[in-house]
Amino acid sequence: MTTVTVFVLLGLSNNPQVRALLFVLFLAIYLLTLLGNLLMVLVISTDSHLHTPMYFFLRHLSFLDAFYSSIIVPKLLENLLSKEKTISFLECFTQISLVIFSGATEACLLSVMAYDRFQAVCHPLLYVVVMNRRVCAGLVGSSWAIGIGTGLINTLLLAQQHFCGPNVIRSFACELPPVLLLTCSNRCASIASILTTMSVLGLGTLVLLLGSYSCIITTALRINSATGRNKIFSTCSSHFLMVTIFYTSGVLRYMIPASGSALEQVLSVQYSVITPLLNPLIYSLKNQEVKVALRRMLARKSRLPL
Repeated sequence: MTTVTVFVLLGLSNNPQVRALLFVLFLAIYLLTLLGNLLMVLVISTDSHLHTPMYFFLRHLSFLDAFYSSIIVPKLLENLLSKEKTISFLECFTQISLVIFSGATEACLLSVMAYDRFQAVCHPLLYVVVMNRRVCAGLVGSSWAIGIGTGLINTLLLAQQHFCGPNVIRSFACELPPVLLLTCSNRCASIASILTTMSVLGLGTLVLLLGSYSCIITTALRINSATGRNKIFSTCSSHFLMVTIFYTSGVLRYMIPASGSALEQVLSVQYSVITPLLNPLIYSLKNQEVKVALRRMLARKSRLPL
């Protein structure tokens, strides 16, 4: 039987002054993340000009990022203010499952968005036919389903482990690698599950991403118009930057042996806190169409009677 009922999160710092500064910093990041992503969901949902495949995927990504950040940051903020940084067994495993689910779903959505841009740039005449409503709904539904399945499988395998004594997690959140170190039974099944997930899902989506962007860049180089070329390169470079940050931090966090090092904490913050903050800026608020739609929405609100 499992003897551990609570885990202790080591946190980011034991210095009270540093913890106070970190609380203000992460609270500001969290509020900005929620504001940016939920604003994108609202603008895309209410503006008919943005009811296209690209913004359909962006709306799901924005909603996921708001949810993703809410899994980690509220508990982090609570622990920065409290002396006893504990988390229950059930709450910890729920957090692990939701983190894996969100990360897997985001990887799939990023790949779907790259595929959408590939069709728009490389096959513009067939774009409307290929990326119809049914196809878009199927791609998004598959992304969420893969994320749910990945989270459940990895968490259920971890739940079969025996936790008999050590309960200090060397991180600010419940993540699979540091929690797996605390088990007293054979970890082979969970390790094999992690490696399979990272190999099949991680490499599979990465290959689709790199393939799509390579075709986009090749097509862009053939365009005679300098304006069109610059627009494609500008969009792709910013998108590729976010993909690089997300994949590098996520893969390294789950592939390198957990030790509680400062590098692991940075990687965790990078993919679970920073990426959800930057995604709306890179993918949406930087977009001219979104800015125009936002101004239209604000103009409508200002004309409403009090």
